[in-house]
Amino acid sequence: QVQLVESGGGLVQPGGSLRLSCAASGSIFSITAMGWYRQAPGKERELVAIIPSSGSTNYANSVKGRFTISRDNAKNTVYLQMSSLKPEDTAVYYCNVLIYDRVVRSYWGQGTQVTVSS
Repeated sequence: QVQLVESGGGLVQPGGSLRLSCAASGSIFSITAMGWYRQAPGKERELVAIIPSSGSTNYANSVKGRFTISRDNAKNTVYLQMSSLKPEDTAVYYCNVLIYDRVVRSYWGQGTQVTVSS
């Protein structure tokens, strides 16, 4: 089994910054990709950023230039540095990890609330 533990959400004013962390533990053979998704009230879950094992990164257009995803392979941890936050960034943020163990399996974190409001 694989467990994902997220941390770092909270309340921040517009223009502020937050850093989210997600640590994976358990039966991890090979992580192929780590990413962050978010879901705002009444909306579908959407991809925010993803970083495959190659280290290249992809971002949603709405967060490009403001968010940075990174990973620490030694710690099986992925981070999301969020800057210049806007009220429309308010959502529950979920960590996702793809792990290869003969097949690729997808694991989700429990979600962390990010609220951007004055």
